[in-house]
Amino acid sequence: MPCHGHEVSRGFSRETDPHVHAEESALAKLADTSVDLSGSTIYTSLEPCSVRKSRPRPCAELIIAAGITRVVLALREPPLFVTCHGIELLQTAGAEVIEIPELADQVRAINAHLPGIGG
Repeated sequence: MPCHGHEVSRGFSRETDPHVHAEESALAKLADTSVDLSGSTIYTSLEPCSVRKSRPRPCAELIIAAGITRVVLALREPPLFVTCHGIELLQTAGAEVIEIPELADQVRAINAHLPGIGG
């Protein structure tokens, strides 16, 4: 079933366990559905990760595997935990990546507890 401009899932970091990322959480909720994400858009506050220490597949890979072709984000991932190349991975796979820097300060404020992002 195609999405046709409708929100089909929502997720946030640490929603189901201490290591889950927002994109991972949203995509996992659709695992046993017939929702077709090919050609869809995902909105995220931070750049999807390209390296995971706690999971076998980073969020950028999960997004690519889901067939999502447009990623909208506010802030590139700061090098707090790893050096991230999520945008580059997504673009190499053919996804359009749109950054909205006007929202970056809001993302920093929400993540003020993390050094390198909000502080």
